[in-house]
Amino acid sequence: MAFAPVGPEASFFDAVDRHRASLLAMLKRDAGETPAGATRVASRFDDSVGLQMIPQCTTRKIKSNSPKSVKKFALILKILSMIYKLIQSNTYATKRDIYYTDSQLFGNQAAVDSIIDDISCMLKVPRRSLHVLSTSKGLIAGNLRYMEEDGTRVQCADSATATAVPTNIQGMQNLITDAKFLLIVEKDATFQRLLDDNFCSRMSPCIMVTGKGIPDLNTRLLVKKLWDTFQIPVFTLVDADPYGIEIMCIYKYGSMSMSFDAHNLTIPTIRWLGLLPSDVKRLNIPKDRLIPLTRHDQLKLDSLLRRPYITYQPFWKKEMEMMADSKMKAEIQALTFLSSGYLSRVYLPNKLRFGGWI
Repeated sequence: MAFAPVGPEASFFDAVDRHRASLLAMLKRDAGETPAGATRVASRFDDSVGLQMIPQCTTRKIKSNSPKSVKKFALILKILSMIYKLIQSNTYATKRDIYYTDSQLFGNQAAVDSIIDDISCMLKVPRRSLHVLSTSKGLIAGNLRYMEEDGTRVQCADSATATAVPTNIQGMQNLITDAKFLLIVEKDATFQRLLDDNFCSRMSPCIMVTGKGIPDLNTRLLVKKLWDTFQIPVFTLVDADPYGIEIMCIYKYGSMSMSFDAHNLTIPTIRWLGLLPSDVKRLNIPKDRLIPLTRHDQLKLDSLLRRPYITYQPFWKKEMEMMADSKMKAEIQALTFLSSGYLSRVYLPNKLRFGGWI
């Protein structure tokens, strides 16, 4: 059953539809170039996958007979035994659940998180294959409905507020949408403002997701699942600052800490919709609405410009160099200088209608 269209007329999405057609053609072409059963040699960066582990990477050794690592070794065995029981009983637990089974033994949550990541990397399997889940912090809204593993039916469009990203993404079934695009919003405050402005209804059919800053694993898995299932264009809305750009890169290319699971987490077809540094200049945002780059910002920007994937994104590089030259950054909220509803009623609709992404 299709969703009832309540957004703009179909021709409004011509640029988005053309973009999707080009993505599908690219996927078909790439599939034809890779023989069935072929495997790629892991490298530090692959533009079609993202950041990956390299074969000769630095390793960490834990010895049972070393006084320095005996506790870490014991904790690894403890968590491995818990994982074994979870798999045997076909049940799941969150990292928080594991920590609270013996909080005094583990000491802190970070120790549990680190060991679980090490086990995933060591066994070369996604964390969900260990039956260990993360607590979700992300939100989703718009034209999407699905059934959770326990049979609960979720209709995101029917909710007055956003729906929490499920804890078990793998258990999501019967996903249905007519969405023309998926918009990833960096910050929760911006996401909530768009909800208040009925952005999802006025730009229907669409889906909107936020990871509330640096995305948790489940939000990344959800975005990946939506891309793999529907192959609709995915756009990002982030602040025009180095940390907003880095968050966008995590969705698109992954992170070093989870590089062993890049195939299951990254969406290299993501495009940067806004806020672009060139938009700040084009819209004549006053200087008093901008923020000077701090020393940490400049170091982060320099680091981003040196990353291997920027070679494949000349338009991104140009925007980042513009930011570096101006020594200024801008939050999405700077657009309220033009009008309180400018972001949802003018900026984003024009970007989508005329293909204003890079």
